[in-house]
Amino acid sequence: MTLFFPFPNDVLNNANFTFMSFPIQDQDGYVLLGVFGAVLFIGAIILLFNSLEKYRFRTVFAVVIVYMVLPSLLIIAYQETLATGVSAISYDGNGQCSFEAITENEVMGGECDLVLHNHSNEAVTVELEFTDSLFREDDMRMTSLMNLAGPYQITIDANSQQSIHLEELLDISDVSNHVHSGEAFGIHIKVVDSEKSRVL
Repeated sequence: MTLFFPFPNDVLNNANFTFMSFPIQDQDGYVLLGVFGAVLFIGAIILLFNSLEKYRFRTVFAVVIVYMVLPSLLIIAYQETLATGVSAISYDGNGQCSFEAITENEVMGGECDLVLHNHSNEAVTVELEFTDSLFREDDMRMTSLMNLAGPYQITIDANSQQSIHLEELLDISDVSNHVHSGEAFGIHIKVVDSEKSRVL
């Protein structure tokens, strides 16, 4: 679990094939450490199963369930108690952006919606950046086009959830490789404060 613990950055963002939180393959090919971790996990489950004389299936099932939920529970516990600043921010991963050309190769309309949650007892101010998916076969810029009108400074009140709606006219005259229109779902973002940054 510690090999690819999803905090402070979500290490699975760039994975296109995963097994039990181990990234098996990303844009560069197979992830050897992820494959090694998956093999270790399967080996550990087999050894656990063989070492028990009764309640084998129940125990293995319980271990798998605990392994799946424990990282998110640990992150929530940390964010609700000790985390400050950008470490206390969580993102549900359900953000979406849409783009539409207004004038060819000069101006594009961009609109994004996402929800951020501040778990700390103090208001947190962060700069919000947008990152592109690494799996676009054409390598065209899409979501990151919103950064042309950034940076976006967002303040989230203590212990609150904030819906963020951004609507911009983007000057794309100097951007050579970009989409002309389209929508992106499950977008990835980067939040930055004065001390650290996180990719969510």
